[in-house]
Amino acid sequence: MATLNIPSSGAIDLLALGALVHRLDPGAVPFRKASACAIHVSGGEFNCAANLADCFGMRTAIATAMVEYPVGDLIAGQVRAMGVAPFYKMFAHDGVRGPNMAAVYSDRGFGVRGPVVFYNRSNEAAAQLKPGDFDWKAIFGNGVRWFHSGGIFASLSPTTADLTIEAMQAAKAAGAVVSFDLNYREKLWRASGDASRAVSVLSRIVEHVDVLVGNEEDLQKGLGIAGPQVAAASKLDPSAFLETIERVVKRFPDMKAVATTLREVHSTNRHGWGAVAWVDGRTYQAPACELDVFDRVGGGDGFASGFFYGLLTGEPPQEAVRLGWAHGALLTTFPGDTTMATVEQVRAFAKGGSARIQR
Repeated sequence: MATLNIPSSGAIDLLALGALVHRLDPGAVPFRKASACAIHVSGGEFNCAANLADCFGMRTAIATAMVEYPVGDLIAGQVRAMGVAPFYKMFAHDGVRGPNMAAVYSDRGFGVRGPVVFYNRSNEAAAQLKPGDFDWKAIFGNGVRWFHSGGIFASLSPTTADLTIEAMQAAKAAGAVVSFDLNYREKLWRASGDASRAVSVLSRIVEHVDVLVGNEEDLQKGLGIAGPQVAAASKLDPSAFLETIERVVKRFPDMKAVATTLREVHSTNRHGWGAVAWVDGRTYQAPACELDVFDRVGGGDGFASGFFYGLLTGEPPQEAVRLGWAHGALLTTFPGDTTMATVEQVRAFAKGGSARIQR
């Protein structure tokens, strides 16, 4: 059985590789009726680095594309504000067509009306990133404890998938733990060629991964893993996910941990919330609670970053799952994709908090 070994020290606690985006958020108003939007800086991979730095006080960094134009300036300012060190591959904007920093549009929905997400990733700078764009030897040379990337970045182009593997190989050579959030997005895979590409591309990447984050749909559609033979009694029942993990570990025997959130959507603003993880051959589960959701985007990244924090700080796996569960829950109570929680709030909620726990 493979065992998770995390370096005890390093100049960077977590390095992420991914695309930075700006999300335009009109709140509960549908875009076709919107007259104003908030702007949130985001990115599935960046969110974990930002959460770990801002809430948990860890030293984090992001390797990504940056475009020299006002939208890039806005995004880079928020990266600095969240305390994340940047390793940028710079691109010049031609003033007309780009390359661009991607835009994500996401209204929040309300009640029986679900959120709607769509993209403008046309001529996206991050999709042009390729092997050789970053000096991994220099970046990892000062010590990186944990490397993280995800399926959103891998889906953008064939070269981003190749770059992810190059970075993972460098991380492994430097002794860092490698994590990956499958974050399966059918729209993105379909736009980059064919949704069926996901299985071959992600399977090639996951061969290098120690810690995998992904729900049942991610595992089935992203990796082609067969689903459970018997459906779970509810979305908060981990039995189906744990059955699927057995197939994941059989196919990827070097895997040390697999984790996911469990979410039952009663309405846009009311969710059942849980989490489960398999670590070094044992399973751990967080309690279930009911969430009043303000903005659901980023909740999964909130779980992943809290879970990583627990493991990076030497907490037992059970406590790491609870910390991830607690932070993900709190993140849904804030606007935007990244955290506004404090570590004290996370630890208090992980111990029981003020939400009614259903044991």
